Amino acid sequence: MHAVDIMTSPVITAGPNATVLEIVKLMLDNRISALPIVNRDGMLIGLVSEGDLIRRSEIGARDYKSWWLSAIGGSITLAEEFVKSHGIKANEIMTEDVISVSQDTRLWEIAATLEKKKIKRVPVMKEGKLVGIVSRANLLQALAAQQENRPAQPSATDRGIREALLASLEKEPWSDTSHLNVVVIDGVVHYWGLVASKAQSKALTVAAENIPGVKEIVDHTHTGVTLFAVT
Repeated sequence: MHAVDIMTSPVITAGPNATVLEIVKLMLDNRISALPIVNRDGMLIGLVSEGDLIRRSEIGARDYKSWWLSAIGGSITLAEEFVKSHGIKANEIMTEDVISVSQDTRLWEIAATLEKKKIKRVPVMKEGKLVGIVSRANLLQALAAQQENRPAQPSATDRGIREALLASLEKEPWSDTSHLNVVVIDGVVHYWGLVASKAQSKALTVAAENIPGVKEIVDHTHTGVTLFAVT
C-alpha cells in the first residue's frame, strides 16, 4: 500500500497570515493536532502543530525555558524562541522545514520516517502541491483493515474503488471528507473518522454501495459535532 491509498484528503489548511486564535480554533473545531500552512498557490510553506502552540507566552512556556535556551543557544536561539512564543501569525510560529512524502511512498517507508524523525504525521505531495496527510492513526487504520481482510495488498481495483468513492463523496453537500478516511482492501470499504449524525453514516454506506466492485462496507466512524471550516 502507498500513501495515496490511506491519506486523509482534502486537507484542512490555513494561510500564512492566519492568527494564532484562528489556528487554535481550526485545530479544536476539526479535532486535528497540526495544521499545514499554504500560500495562495496552494504550495506547502509550513506546519503549525500542538508542539508549536504549547510554547506560547500566554501559558508561561518561554519563562520556563529561557534560562537553558540562553545557556545552550545564545541570543539567536532566544530570538527564535521569542518569535515562537509571541508571534501572532502562522508564518511567525510555523515550522518551515516540513518533512513530506509523495503519494507513491510505501507505508513502511512512511512508518520508518515517522519513527526516525519523531513526528506524528507527514503531508503528502503531488507535483509540489499538498494533496493529503498521513498520520499515525491512518497507519493503524490501514493495519486494522489489513488484518481483517486478506490479501493485504490493495489491487488496482481497490484503488479505483477508493478514488471513485471519494470523488462521489466530494460532490455531496452532506459529506465532509476532511473528517473521514477511506481504506479499501480486497473490495471491502472501511470508513474511519467523525460523522455528524447517524443519517450521515447511513448515507456513506449507501454511497459505497453504489460504487461498482464494493463487496462490503465496514463503518468504524463515531458520531460527533463537526464544523465545516473555510481555509
